[in-house]
Amino acid sequence: MAATSDDGESFALIFSEWSEVAPLADLLIRSAARHPDRHALVMPDLTLTYAELRDASIEIARGIIGLGLAPRAHVGILANNSRELVTALFGAALANCVAVPLNARHKSRELGFIIENADLALILTTAADTRFVDFRSVLAEALPSLGTSAPGAPLALAEAPLLRGVVVLEGDAPAGFLSRADFVAAAQAVPVSAVDAARRATRLRDTAFIIYTSGTTANPKGCLLCHEAVSRGPVERASSRFRAREHDVTWGGGPLFHIGSLAPFIGVIGTGGTYVTDVFFDAGRALDLMERENVSVAWPWFPAILQPLLDHPAFDPGRLAAWRKVLLIAPPALVNRVQQTFPEAEFMQACGMTETAGIFALCAPDETPEQRAVSQGKPVPGIAVKIIELESGEEAAADVVGEILVRGYCVMDGYYRSPEKTAEALDAEGWLHTGDLYARAADGQLTFHGRAKDMLKVGGENVAAIEVEAYLCSHPAVKLAEVVGRPDPRLDEVPVAFVELRPGKSASEEELIAFCQGRIASYKVPRAVFFMNDGEWPMSATKVDKRALRARH
Repeated sequence: MAATSDDGESFALIFSEWSEVAPLADLLIRSAARHPDRHALVMPDLTLTYAELRDASIEIARGIIGLGLAPRAHVGILANNSRELVTALFGAALANCVAVPLNARHKSRELGFIIENADLALILTTAADTRFVDFRSVLAEALPSLGTSAPGAPLALAEAPLLRGVVVLEGDAPAGFLSRADFVAAAQAVPVSAVDAARRATRLRDTAFIIYTSGTTANPKGCLLCHEAVSRGPVERASSRFRAREHDVTWGGGPLFHIGSLAPFIGVIGTGGTYVTDVFFDAGRALDLMERENVSVAWPWFPAILQPLLDHPAFDPGRLAAWRKVLLIAPPALVNRVQQTFPEAEFMQACGMTETAGIFALCAPDETPEQRAVSQGKPVPGIAVKIIELESGEEAAADVVGEILVRGYCVMDGYYRSPEKTAEALDAEGWLHTGDLYARAADGQLTFHGRAKDMLKVGGENVAAIEVEAYLCSHPAVKLAEVVGRPDPRLDEVPVAFVELRPGKSASEEELIAFCQGRIASYKVPRAVFFMNDGEWPMSATKVDKRALRARH
């Protein structure tokens, strides 16, 4: 007879899920042992089985050790989604080193800061695909002393004193760089058993990644994310909440240097699934790839990825008929549209950020389509949240907008080499002060209200930019809207909107302002509308850079 508690709850039903937490490299080793011939990574012109991914990653680890890097050394990785990127990520983990994924959009100034700030001992990059950017040129500009280094001599760069080398894993290596042949030669001196010894020495609370996030500060901040933080939640959810069938094929449209794509990729590898992606996002290529690979789980995440899929001339819901689980963060009108377009799929919104290694809250299975359109779910198991009032710092009542705080295994250990920023973000009780604005309903549902930095103060009234953006997006001609504050001598600041229109649609500034008047409070109505074309938006990895929009004023 099954045991029950005094109030009749079943022990077996409650204790029906558990975590199998492992260091990052062990996820790959385990899945390669269980599914050696299954595809781990699929791209338009590339497939890697688990055995191939394991073996290629081991060779990267041998090279890292062969170049003299000690355990816990920091390895920078600058590449677009590719064989080189994923093998470098796992190669660093196998060598018991810390991977530092570098944003492929960063320019030389930003990279130069991160290379020095992160204490990088090695950089792994590629020149396999230079259609968009030649990483060798960007790195040479970020490290001006690199090209003057004597061939074969140890690096001694004033701008990066700990850096031992920059390896081009694929493509030609200019002066100062190490070639693939140099790297392979270093690897050959290291027995495979040395990699296994390094892997087995890794602890769950060791730092797995340092991921730099721009936020609102002048320089990026390096989030210290341990192995437990980056693997436990993604693998647990991939094995249960996101599972659609025994062998899921998961598509991710974003770059793997971003936590929004890296976390689901880790979940896929940890559960023996197949991850499908591309070097870059193109809606037509993505539709072809998802149809070809029979994708069951999709992570379009943001409107900038999801909207082009739906608006593409070749879009047909039947091409994505295998979709069963879809993760996104989008305004209600877009969520409603996709839920109606794909009635067989479960659409889930979520809360997440780099500092929490991805998701910390998620839609529950029993939520209605209406709830999924307007809210971001509830905290995931094992993670605590609370919302505090902006003025008093006291815990907010139900439905009151305040800053959301997060505590639990997913939270970063701090910002690297930045004790003052760490102290601002993490309090003495372990709560992460996110800077995100949320309200929590009486039933626990969380609703996002933008960033605290996106809260405008118009004549003493608080205006959440996201509220105005969502309303503008309900106009049939508006594809994307971003609202920022413009300085005003009388009201301190006033809202202005940047808008991209749907293809084939038209609307004037006067029309969009009139659309808002009488429907939202007068102080929330944009005072000006600036039109943007596709491709003109200043972007971070996956989001519009509002700092750049504000700078236009």
